Amino acid sequence: MTMTIKVYEVDRYGGTRVVRPEAEVVPLKTVDQSYAYPACKCDQCKKDRT
Repeated sequence: MTMTIKVYEVDRYGGTRVVRPEAEVVPLKTVDQSYAYPACKCDQCKKDRT
């Protein structure tokens, strides 16, 4: 299964500029945990995890 990705940036006036044109990519089968964000340490998230 392939997906397409196109990278662009938006300036503060709403204008867009293509940074990388559309390309086909193959998603990873597994994701290395080093790519994940660390768990949030705020009180609300701590309470939700317990």
